[in-house]
Amino acid sequence: MRVLLVEDSQRLQASLTVALQRSGYAVDAAADGEEGLWRADSEDYDAMVLDLMLPKRDGLSVLTELRRRQRNVRVLVLTARDTIEDRVRGLQTGADDYLVKPFALEEFLARVQALCRRSGGGRQTLLAVGDLEIDTFARTARRGVTKLELTAREYQLLEYLAKRRGDVVSRGEIEAHLYGAKLDPTSNVVDSAVCVLRRKLAVGEAATLIHTRRGFGYVFDTNPAVTSAR
Repeated sequence: MRVLLVEDSQRLQASLTVALQRSGYAVDAAADGEEGLWRADSEDYDAMVLDLMLPKRDGLSVLTELRRRQRNVRVLVLTARDTIEDRVRGLQTGADDYLVKPFALEEFLARVQALCRRSGGGRQTLLAVGDLEIDTFARTARRGVTKLELTAREYQLLEYLAKRRGDVVSRGEIEAHLYGAKLDPTSNVVDSAVCVLRRKLAVGEAATLIHTRRGFGYVFDTNPAVTSAR
């Protein structure tokens, strides 16, 4: 599940990003309304968390423009304003839910989860690659009858690779998806993450699913001979 967080408070943005990532979400973040609108209009997200008081372009303006462009991402509005008029205006503009600051982190995560579930509506919620089955709502995976014990970050990587089945996925793409920022060029965190996930996928005599394309990246498939690059 992929979430866009648009919040100008660096402290709140950082804490919410960490909380979402620990819960297994892939998170992109923006600190102003213009960047938030650009990201929301350029990519597909399962949910968007949108603060109302933003620099450059306020949250209601962003939401109005998204709906005008017929972008139907589910939106959770965050605001410090707690009047009935403010809530009604936000909902009439196109928000799907409304959360007043300050709020409990548990409630925030529950509301994001609910939005992602509603966003899934007619989408496929089970991914299957060979004998691997991934439940994208429960954020669980099993290989045959064996349930895989994955951390939130490992699950994120698995789901991302499975959705890119057959593609050559570069190290940089994995960095951007999992960490949201460029890592130190000397860091081997991506290679280590792939190595650990590959080991956890090695159940019994099951076929290898993660294949290395030296100089290019990784291919996730039961048949690595058939690949495509994007």
